[in-house]
Amino acid sequence: MTDELPGGLPELRASDADREQVAEVLRDALAEGRLDMEEFEERLEATYKARTYKELAPITRDLPAPGVTPPAPTVSMVKGSAAEPGSWASRIVGGEGSSQWGVAIMSGFERKGRWTVPRKFNSFAFWGGGVIDLREANFADGEVVVNCVAIMGGMSVIVPPGVEVVVRGIGVMGGFDHTEEGVQGDPGAPRVVVTGFAFWGGVGVERKVTKAERLRQKEERRLEKLERKAARQEELEESRRRALEGSGSLDHRDSLDDARSIHRAAMEQHRELMREHREARREERRERRDDRRDRD
Repeated sequence: MTDELPGGLPELRASDADREQVAEVLRDALAEGRLDMEEFEERLEATYKARTYKELAPITRDLPAPGVTPPAPTVSMVKGSAAEPGSWASRIVGGEGSSQWGVAIMSGFERKGRWTVPRKFNSFAFWGGGVIDLREANFADGEVVVNCVAIMGGMSVIVPPGVEVVVRGIGVMGGFDHTEEGVQGDPGAPRVVVTGFAFWGGVGVERKVTKAERLRQKEERRLEKLERKAARQEELEESRRRALEGSGSLDHRDSLDDARSIHRAAMEQHRELMREHREARREERRERRDDRRDRD
């Protein structure tokens, strides 16, 4: 199969791995300042809505591929034999890590986005706070240690789903969050060990998906709802069609039964639509909460 056919990319269906490959290029472009947040969100939404290679190709046409300087080809839409982008195998990269420590003294620090977690990351907060976000990070080893010392301050360690977490910190008039312990990790996923000391302070551990993943999940739920709605509508139309076709040969009682059946189906459809509306409202409120927490 060639990359391109006359008139552009072939109308072949794109896979989740293809969309994730494009999303990876967008995240790198955001980190490098090639895209602002508004452009990033618009293109990311278009990425997860794309169904064919032809729809994916324009999204990264003006962006360089990761690790090369412009002018560079956009991301290839032809599947290769390399490890799937975003897999745990591709995120355990070895090396020394891109950041070894973080310090906040009456201030704050953040480590988030695309960075490489070393085998041991040391952090210290005094009358301040720090955020150590591992959701989009690579890992220098299959097991990394995040050492947190919080004196009258706080730390927040955010891990992605699939990562095993072990908490070994000690708190004196303070504490370490153990709620994420005991969750089995995915095969091949790294292990994160949170250690340290908290005095009049705290270290929280939270498991969250990235904003990009939230958008993808939201789109999946939207498509599932549309499919259910279409199936219910088809069932209702079929009931009406059968009732009309058989109305000439049915007696009065059978006609009433059919009418009641159609009415029940219509009412059930209405109730389902109302449930979906309430779920959408709750989802919007949840997303606004998550966005506020990400900004904070």
